[in-house]
Amino acid sequence: MTGSGGFAPESERVTRQLRDEIIDGARTPGSRLVERELAAELGVSRLPIRDALKALVTEGLVTPRPRTWAVVREFTPTDLADLDEVRSALETLAFRLAAQRRTRAGLARLRADLDAELTAARRGDAVAARRAAADFHETVISLADNELLNELERTLRSRMRWLLAQHDDLMAMAKEHEALYAALADRDVARVEELVTKHLESGRSAAAAHREPPGAGRATPPHLTPLHDEK
Repeated sequence: MTGSGGFAPESERVTRQLRDEIIDGARTPGSRLVERELAAELGVSRLPIRDALKALVTEGLVTPRPRTWAVVREFTPTDLADLDEVRSALETLAFRLAAQRRTRAGLARLRADLDAELTAARRGDAVAARRAAADFHETVISLADNELLNELERTLRSRMRWLLAQHDDLMAMAKEHEALYAALADRDVARVEELVTKHLESGRSAAAAHREPPGAGRATPPHLTPLHDEK
């Protein structure tokens, strides 16, 4: 197919679906991702599955295994500490620059993200609330108006969205974003810095609380149970 502006390669569609399922928690850490079984499940050939798994390995969401399978990445405490250090530095800078450089149009986009998050949180839609929360953070990065910062964010985007999906108190997170939005709108840099420090700390606490002992996690949907290795 050529000449169709709306056409997306099959591998992109598969990558997007698998990425969303990992970030949203539908495919749990350690779950096996076998090319043959994924191809049958998603109704595609093995080539787009192979390409999708390679992309997700690059994004840091999947760990490769020998031959034709991989596993959903299991983030170790060290992985989480490293990610938190990078996130703290990146977002502290981003929020400060956004407070200084935000535009009216950018602020409107941020308000739309916040409203979507608040609406989803109120109705208890965890997936929608977490996705909107991640959108909020990505919009803040764009408001910082620093291309290198945007490049760094794109490199880390999938892992950052996964980290934000570890929040279970949806309304608390949305209220923190609401306070940050108000400070950004007022161009109150000192207030933004104070709030983002607290926001990062609450994020650490949420991620720690979300890590349950083995066997105590949430049930996995039947069609997404860990897959078996190919013989």
